[in-house]
Amino acid sequence: MKAIVVTDQAAGTAGMTLVERPEPPAATNDVVVQVHASGFVPAELEWPSTWTDRVDHDRTPSIPGHEMAGVVTALGYGATGLSVGRRVFGLTDWHRDGTLAEYVAVEARNLAPLPGDVDFTVGASLPISGLTAWQGLFEHGHLQAGQSVLAHGAAGAVGTMVIQLAREAGAYVIGTGRTADRQKALDFGAQEFVDLDKDALEDVGGVDLVFDVIGGDIQNRSAGLIRAGGTLVTVVGPPEARPTNGLAIDFVVESDRAQLGEIVQRVRDGRLRTNIGNIATLDDAVAALNPTERTRGKTIIRVRP
Repeated sequence: MKAIVVTDQAAGTAGMTLVERPEPPAATNDVVVQVHASGFVPAELEWPSTWTDRVDHDRTPSIPGHEMAGVVTALGYGATGLSVGRRVFGLTDWHRDGTLAEYVAVEARNLAPLPGDVDFTVGASLPISGLTAWQGLFEHGHLQAGQSVLAHGAAGAVGTMVIQLAREAGAYVIGTGRTADRQKALDFGAQEFVDLDKDALEDVGGVDLVFDVIGGDIQNRSAGLIRAGGTLVTVVGPPEARPTNGLAIDFVVESDRAQLGEIVQRVRDGRLRTNIGNIATLDDAVAALNPTERTRGKTIIRVRP
């Protein structure tokens, strides 16, 4: 099969190459999926799991990408809940070869059925962004109707999901970003926008939940905005600064079949829009994942026409 591999962490996305690799077998509890579309998060090339296995052994050349949509082609022993020919989407294991390939082996429990009226490209754009937003807001942030949310990176793939899910839950949402991000954040439902290049973040006042995807100084300053009993939720590592009378939680997104089902149903009925910035073929993936200009939204690799 064709696959994108990486061998050198220092080279980043520029070190990606398109090669021929053996098709993966279906191990116990696995299914093999013919990948139709794959998502990719550039930050995964900084994750240890991309380069080593769970016992810290080198596993390069490794195939990156952990979001996908496709069709089940084989079942391993013990795989349940899915069948050959089933359209699926989901989030694969961090320590295993990923989805920038024509086939991927993945634990069946990490996948959910993809309805026939949802395009593979859309399905591949949902797992990391949708699950990260869902888990941050509801599992870790315990968001309630009437609360306020400050969503950093509001025009990005995760940020636009945060805005929409928080609005649906009855929250008041303030997005942040650069000047060029304002209109997209507002289009996806933010009720206010803070330009981090021009506006004072502290002028936001108190909020009940901060959803952080930036870290650094912005994260530290955001801790001071948390109201008593509120929560700073982040996906970029443990916060240095913590709210005086609230919680600070960092988490790693996990696959969840039921949550994937909730997310894709919202796409089907129009309550949730995905944020795709660019679509490319597998043959053009290396160039697409090394853009010369900033891409707003997720890049999706269409593995099959």
